[in-house]
This record gives sequence, structure tokens and C-alpha cells, in this order.
Amino acid sequence: MELNDAESLFHEFPPVSVEEWEQKIVSDLKGADYDKTLIWKSPEGFPVKPFYSADDLAGLEYLKTLPGEFPFIRGFRKGGNQWIIRQDISSVQVKDANKTAREAVSRGAQEIGFNAREITDYQQIRELLTGIDLTKVAIHLTGSRSYPLTTELLLYEMDRQGVNPEQVNGSIDFDPWSYLLVHGDFYISLLNNLEEAGYLLNKMQKKIPQFKVISVNGSRFQDAGSTLVQELAFSLASGNDYLARMTEKGFSPDTVAPKIRFTFALGSSYFLEIAKLRAARLLWSKIVNQYHPDDLSACRMYIHCVTARWNKSIFDPYVNLLRTTTEGMSGALGNADSISILPFDSFYQDPNAFSERISRNQQLIFKEESYLDKVTDPGSGAYLIERMTDSIASHAWNLFKEVEERGGMVESIQQNFIQDSVAQSRMQKEKDIAQRKLVLIGTNQYPQLEETMLSKIKKEDPPVDETPSPFKKMLSFRAAEPFEKLRIDTEHYRISTGTIPTVFLFTMGKLAMLRARAGFSTNFFGCAGYRIIDNPGFRTIDSGVSAALKSHADIVVICSSDDEYRKIVPEITRKLKEKRSSLLVVVAGYPVEIVEELKQTGVDGFIHMKSNLLEELKSYQKRIGIN
Repeated sequence: MELNDAESLFHEFPPVSVEEWEQKIVSDLKGADYDKTLIWKSPEGFPVKPFYSADDLAGLEYLKTLPGEFPFIRGFRKGGNQWIIRQDISSVQVKDANKTAREAVSRGAQEIGFNAREITDYQQIRELLTGIDLTKVAIHLTGSRSYPLTTELLLYEMDRQGVNPEQVNGSIDFDPWSYLLVHGDFYISLLNNLEEAGYLLNKMQKKIPQFKVISVNGSRFQDAGSTLVQELAFSLASGNDYLARMTEKGFSPDTVAPKIRFTFALGSSYFLEIAKLRAARLLWSKIVNQYHPDDLSACRMYIHCVTARWNKSIFDPYVNLLRTTTEGMSGALGNADSISILPFDSFYQDPNAFSERISRNQQLIFKEESYLDKVTDPGSGAYLIERMTDSIASHAWNLFKEVEERGGMVESIQQNFIQDSVAQSRMQKEKDIAQRKLVLIGTNQYPQLEETMLSKIKKEDPPVDETPSPFKKMLSFRAAEPFEKLRIDTEHYRISTGTIPTVFLFTMGKLAMLRARAGFSTNFFGCAGYRIIDNPGFRTIDSGVSAALKSHADIVVICSSDDEYRKIVPEITRKLKEKRSSLLVVVAGYPVEIVEELKQTGVDGFIHMKSNLLEELKSYQKRIGIN
């Protein structure tokens, strides 16, 4: 069949309305509640529907804007998204950091982040930057104890090398508001922070005009447990506070705004992270525009993204590679200006050449094999992403206004509003992870049963800073830590006693139910690093009891169906306890009508979908004698 320009195959398919789609979905649910079953209540405060249509784009004011146009929601580039591959080097040893940096640049890194904490003299900065072409590789200096000093040392080295300052790019990580949040106090004082900010703006504007001077480390919020809306809103409030205070000191918005660099974390909420970056550009452009810059290009937001820390794990660490792959993709598709992917092993040891290479290659694959850099704003027009962009922007804007009503970011920190808000979100995440509503593969679900990590851990998360401070501190957060501690304690127990806690699965009855509950129990106790003895199913109670006692298990989990438990559990429990009174007998499931009855027969506990996994495992650790 030949078609002319006016014809289309689509005329053979009649349009389907939203109402018809929903009717079909309700029909397929066969009585299940539509809202409870298919609508996800996001931590950000808005519902996520199972499908979206063109109707969801109604009223979105920015849809017709193009890349490079205000409000820059679609990015700044028209010919694709050529984000920059950045590698951050944590080592403070100058020679080691330089060697790693030169290796990284030779293998695809385009920007380098250095830890400048120990850089205090000219010789150190020279050794750090030896062999690095400052006109081709952007340099980012973080962790400095004095950014004015770091700036002077950098300028000295540039002068010594004779490089053209107009060609030098990068940033310093000057972010006193983050310091206030993390340490609960100003480094010296608010006045000193503002004086340093003014000095740095003046110096860099004259000497290295492409350099970013002020950082907004929004990633700290997500890595302390915040929602994406909180991360965005508090980052915007921080940026606005810097902008307001510097313009009050006489700087123009055209000078200040382009010197601010935002860093956002990339977590596992794939589409929401893409939408967050788009919403960030939209809102920041509107904020800056209120300062009436002479050039609208000052309203553009420079975004650096780093893969989140809070959701990474020590156990089953290669899962971190899967996490950072989707996270890095979110940054690329969300039009980040630069991206750092953290090495998968950086949470238990100093990254080695292999893990650093993998982290670089992930981005190289995005560019050279997946061509993610060839399309500008691929999410544009996608019903879900556009609606999520609007939802995140709307909720973040409301929270931003609340911070402003409190007097701005600094005042909100001093009132502990920021810290309390993030802490509340963190508590909800901790609860959801403990109950497995939020899954960390390999940690609170589907653990590698034979895996041990104690001998591989070369570094630990920094201890909590308990130094007294005038304001609350925003504490860092890595969700897997409580579960990792359980498994590490189990490993210590095995080393000290020569035995490993053992769980025997007493499977009996209906095959489908015993297999389902055996799998559940394996996952449950496997998260504490216990040895699991599974069984195909016992024909008689006596044969199962005999096998359980011979196994010398610490815990016996009875796996069957609820309607069989009233008959078999009392006899199994009695016969086991007669031989070993200290043996823990657990029922997989929660047969509500007979729970109290089974407890009276000697059952020590029940494990089920609504169990608080973390608290239950802590309880069993104590009963077994693991301290």
C-alpha cells in the first residue's frame, strides 16, 4: 500500500481516551484498589501514576522553549549534551594524586577534582599539577582549609607555567553554608565568610574569569537522607542566599550568578533525577532573573552531578556498578554539565586502578557507545518526565519560599529547620529500609549468602562528630550501614568461636507455600550473614525434627501454609524443645488467628512481610549471643 504525505497508518487505529485506559486497568485489576495498587506515593510528596498522556502536559508554560533559551530547562546547548567526564581523587598525598590524575586524563577524564586539604605551599601545588595542561583539563580544588590561600597558590602556578588565564577552567569548593550545616558553626564567622567570598569573586573575576568561585553542595542533602525536593529547594535557597548577600555588597548579578556551581547527587530514582535537574534549571533561572541581570545568560545554572553515597553498599559491592550506571545516565539525560561517578569500591577501601577505570569507562560508554551526548534534552515532551519536572519544581518552589520566609538559608540553618527537615526524611528512609519497603539489593534483600567482607574493609565511614556546636549538625547517612554491621558482627563471631550461626528450614506441607516461605526465610536471615540449610520438604514431622537436631542449627524456621500451622507447629516445637530447650523456633508467616495459640506452644517468633527486618535480626543476634 502506498501512502501520500496526507495519509497515515494511524487512521486504522482509533484514538483511546484516558478514561478508556483507566477502565481497562480497573478491569484487569479484578477488584484490587487502583490507587493503592498502582499509584506510587513518592517521598517527594506527590503521587506517580501508572501511565501518563498528552493531557498531563496541559498548562506547562515552558514546553515550547528550545535548548539555549530562557528559562534554560532544556539546557544550554543545541547540538547535543556534551557533558564533561570528571574524576575526583580523594588522596591528599601530592605525588600519588598527581600520578592518578595524569593516568585518568590519559584514559578519558576531562576534569580532575583534587583534595586540597594539605596544599599549603608553592612546592605542593607545583607537584600536584605537574604534567597537567591547565588549558585543556579543568581543575577543581576541594577540601581546602583556606580557599584564599589555595587561590593564590593556583595563580602562582599558572603564572609560573605561563598559561593564558582566559583558557583555564575549573572551580574551588568554597561553600561556607555547607560547612555550617556539617559542623554546626561557622568556620570563623559569618562576616569572615562574606569577606572571603568577596575577595574570591574579585580575584577570580580579574584573574581567571572562567573559574567557579562559590559552590552549592546540594549532594550533601541527599547524602544526609533528604528527598529530592528538599535537595533542590535547599540548594536553591543556598544559591539565592549567596547571590543576595553578594549583590548587597555591590557585586552585580552578572558577576555573581555565573560564578556559582551547583552539585547534585544522583540517586536511584531514575526518572525523578532527570526531572530534578530540569526543574533545577527552570527555578534557578527565574530566581536569578529577579535580580535583573543585564544578560539573560547569567540565569543559566552550572550543574555538576555526583553519584549518591547514601545508597551504596559494602556487601555485594558490584551492585554499586549497576546503581551508578543508572545514576550516571540520569545525569547525562538530565543535561548535567559535568558528572563524577564514584568507584564502586570506594566505600570500603581506597579506589584502585581497576575501579577508577571502570568508573570512567561507564561515562565513556554513555558517550561513545550509547550516544547519550548526541541529543539535547531527550526527556522533552515525554509525558512522565515533563509532569515530574513540573511536580518537583512546584513542590521545591513551595519549600524554597518557606526557607525565604524564615529569613533565608543561614537563618533557617540557625533555626535548625534545614537539619530537622532532612533528619525527618532520613528517619522515614531508615524505617522503609528496615521494613524492606525500600530495597537495597545484596543488603536488605537477596544477599550473597557466602560472601565475607571483613578482611577487605580497609576504611570505614567517618565517625559521628560529637563536638558541641551552637547549631545542629546535618549528619551524613549511608543506608546500608546498620545491616552491614550485623554481618560484620556475624563474621567476628565466626572468627572468635569457629562457628557460624545456622538456620534450618523445616519445610513441610503444600509445595508452593513451603518453597515461597523458604525463599523468604533465606533472604531474611541471609541479611545477617547466617548459614542457611534448605530442604526439599519433609514427609513426616519426626524426620524433620531428626534432621534439624543433627544440623546443630541455632534457629529452626517452620515453613508451611497458614492452614497447616495449627496442626504441625505445636508438635514440631514440642519435640525440638524437648531435645534442645535453647533452640529458637520461628514460624515463617503471621497466621493472625492462631498467633497467640502458637506462642503458648513455645514458638519464639514470627517472620513475615511486615516485620521490621533490622530490629528482628538485632534481636536474634542477641539471643544467639552475638554482641
